[in-house]
Amino acid sequence: MSDIRTGHADRLDWLLQNLLVKVPGTRHALLLSSDGLKRAVASTKAEHGVDLDDNSADRLAALASGLSSLGRGVGQHFADGGEVRQVVVELTTALLFVSSAGSGAVLAVLAGPNTDPGTLGYEMGMLVKSVRPFLSTPARQPMGAPPEGRL
Repeated sequence: MSDIRTGHADRLDWLLQNLLVKVPGTRHALLLSSDGLKRAVASTKAEHGVDLDDNSADRLAALASGLSSLGRGVGQHFADGGEVRQVVVELTTALLFVSSAGSGAVLAVLAGPNTDPGTLGYEMGMLVKSVRPFLSTPARQPMGAPPEGRL
């Protein structure tokens, strides 16, 4: 299942799907804006019992955004402004990797507990490095504001 929402994302779904194919045990990959709006979603078949429907993808995007924000807070207050590279949540039944994916963009990948975290982290890093300019998410305009360049 692949679901794409806006902008360049229609050209990025295959990249997320390719990541899932490359790393055994991965379940879902999600590209989102730093404020939690999903841009692209890729998912494997629900052999693990959890399907990534629209509501679940929205929930995962919100959680990933929150984790990324917490990481930024740690960097700002306790690590001399260090930028977030990756946040990892290890559960008994899953791994969640959240990484910065460009200006205003976040990549989240949910994987099974037997997934090799080193391989997954490496492949996520390579994906982000190779297509970072296309992953950037511009800041949203306030409601009622004219589009950029127009008055």
